[in-house]
Amino acid sequence: MLRFETAIGECGISWSPSGVTGVSILGGVHTGVEPPTFVREAVAGIAALLDGEPRDLREVPLDFSGLPEFHARVYEALRRVNPGELCTYGDLARAVDAPNGAQAIGRAMGSNPVPIIVPCHRVLSSTGALHGFSAPGGIVTKRRMLEIERAPGFTQQSLFA
Repeated sequence: MLRFETAIGECGISWSPSGVTGVSILGGVHTGVEPPTFVREAVAGIAALLDGEPRDLREVPLDFSGLPEFHARVYEALRRVNPGELCTYGDLARAVDAPNGAQAIGRAMGSNPVPIIVPCHRVLSSTGALHGFSAPGGIVTKRRMLEIERAPGFTQQSLFA
């Protein structure tokens, strides 16, 4: 795993020869291994996104081997949500042809191994409320990421974050 600094704190990234396998927000242990070009580009893209650049990170190759097929489909659908845009668990369920699968979508979001690249912070409840975020800082971190992206309803920093 490679550690790197971002506007929201330290992150870590891991990879296989096929693609990125994990991103951890606010943590990670540096292995000392020189990362391949696609990992260096992913790190630069993540840092740029968290500095406020509208990056979608779709060019970052991901390695979903070993993940449930449903989760991989959900993650691919979520990668089509642009920076600053929002969707709901129900929107994602419909996108993967599981119209009653909002809870299954929530489980997939909770086990997302590559947050930021698969932007689970852009998913809201059906009421538009922030709901669940497994990274350190939880909803405060999610809100901060949406503020950075200037998502609708999150264009001002919270007084209490």
